Formats: sequence, C-alpha cells, structure tokens
Amino acid sequence: MAVKKPEDLSYEEARDALVEIVATLEAGSATLEESLELWERGEALAARCQDLLHGARERIENTRNAQSPTHKGQDYASGNTSSGDTP
Repeated sequence: MAVKKPEDLSYEEARDALVEIVATLEAGSATLEESLELWERGEALAARCQDLLHGARERIENTRNAQSPTHKGQDYASGNTSSGDTP
C-alpha cells in the first residue's frame, strides 16, 4: 500500500501516523537517513494536524457566533469576554 500524502489524511490518520513515527524515532533503531526522512514526514503530519484543528476551531466559532450573537468574543477557556463590559 502506498503511503498517503499528509494533505490527503484525516486528522485521526495523521495523528496515528505521527505517533508511529515518534515511537520509531524514540526506539533509536533507524539509520540517520531514515531518521531524517521520518522527522520530515513527522513535521508534515504535525502541520496537517494543526491545520485540521484550526479549521475545526473556526467551524465551532462560526457556528457559535451564528447561533448566538451574545457569545461573540467569549473566551470560554478563561471565562473572559472581549466586549470590554464590566460586571
């Protein structure tokens, strides 16, 4: 089976492939050239995961803002709002 390009992978596929690469590199059994190739692929897979997570975050924010304009600017992780209003 051919190795898929990172941009063709789902988040889960890219994450799982990255986990495998990390395990292989940590085992220390790869040659220097193999390690470099694995590292390069790992970087591409990590970038793919970040891109997909960013897209998911945007979708959530867009959906939240479309459903309830009062949530706009709400930082749910910290409980802060960007509206500048004071309680």
